[in-house]
Amino acid sequence: MKQQTRRDFIKEAIVSTSFASSVLSFHRAYAQDLEKAKDESKTISPNEKLYVGLIGCGGIGKVDLSTFFLNPEVDCSVVCDVDDAMLGEAVKLVEAQRGHKPDTVKDFRKLIERKDVDIVIVATPDHWHALPTIYACEAGKDVYCEKPLGKTIDEGRAMLECAKKHNRIIQMGTQWRSGTHYKEAIDFVKSGKLGKIRMVRAWAYLDWVGGIGNPPDSDPPSGVDYDMWLGPAPKRPFNKNRFHFNFRWFWDYAGGLMTDWGVHLLNICLWGMGLETPKRVSSMGGKWVVDDNSETPDTQVTVYEFANYVLIFEHQMLGGIGPNGKPHGMLFSGSEATLVIDDQGWEIIPEPKKKSVEKFVGEPGKDSRPAHVRNLLDCVKSREQPVENIEVAHFVSTVAHLGNLAFRSGSEIVWEANAEKVINNPKADELVGCEYHNGWKLPYSRRG
Repeated sequence: MKQQTRRDFIKEAIVSTSFASSVLSFHRAYAQDLEKAKDESKTISPNEKLYVGLIGCGGIGKVDLSTFFLNPEVDCSVVCDVDDAMLGEAVKLVEAQRGHKPDTVKDFRKLIERKDVDIVIVATPDHWHALPTIYACEAGKDVYCEKPLGKTIDEGRAMLECAKKHNRIIQMGTQWRSGTHYKEAIDFVKSGKLGKIRMVRAWAYLDWVGGIGNPPDSDPPSGVDYDMWLGPAPKRPFNKNRFHFNFRWFWDYAGGLMTDWGVHLLNICLWGMGLETPKRVSSMGGKWVVDDNSETPDTQVTVYEFANYVLIFEHQMLGGIGPNGKPHGMLFSGSEATLVIDDQGWEIIPEPKKKSVEKFVGEPGKDSRPAHVRNLLDCVKSREQPVENIEVAHFVSTVAHLGNLAFRSGSEIVWEANAEKVINNPKADELVGCEYHNGWKLPYSRRG
């Protein structure tokens, strides 16, 4: 039997929200580390403990919690989900790793108000990222929030302003920022040895994503508080394709692959090129392969024009042969050489007529999720900013959202960064924020 790698478990966890395929695969990859941390946790004094509360107990939520448990000073006092089945799986995880049952709640506000929670993990669908993070900051908690930062640019801005006001530490779950081989590659990009970088490209060609069918609307499953799941989103009949993992493909809750995978890839591109705002953005694509009730495009190409270079992001479902034969990756095209990077490593390909740079193939790095969580824990203690701090998280998420603003409005957009406003397209500008429903309000919103 082929031994599962640490990258394999991440792919399993992303594809499925089930307990068996996400958390158990994590345990296979990190069995020795988890057991060591479990034993060491028994010797940690109560004053040294950091208690986390998990909001959103699906596949990624449980993987995030498992990653926190690699650190012996971490314990979990309470878990939250609107689905009893997900709550049950999270309870099993805490019992297995820390030897006790955590409390369970369905309303995240009850978790946040507790005194025995230091760090809140927000692993909900995107439309539920903003309010739990904001309320946690107001309650004096630090936050690990999955990507993108918010469902909209306005939500991200609200989260940023709240975190600054209350001096909280927020780490967004874009773990590649903590990867050793990514840092090595970006250091080379910044060294200038590639020459003038005039084009940057990122792609996600995913043959394992797509085709969710057309199930009819139905009653919510037993044990699910569907009204709480909807929260600030519009009222809709329950449909199993809008629930759990597949929420990603509906505009009410998320932004498709652009904000799911795109945030990871664009993050590395912008790490290399700097936090410069694009001048113009255009995007095209559609549902050209997938025939189901999803809304977001299965094929999309977005072009960002910066002052001195062009950035292209593209994705497709049900097709895995991407540029350079890689299903996903990032490419920095310089006048002297091109650098290509993905989760398997990085390489330098010299321009055939240039001699200033030699060909190089780097070693793949380790799974970066544990280092990303460790960085947050260290910053919670030191009060320094983490590698994917709230400012960077908001900027990177904004760039991804701009691609969807251009796509959904059907035209090129011009972005005014200081005002966070589309200045040439009222339809696109409306999508900078979103209307909140069902009595929920967004504090710190610029859009009212």
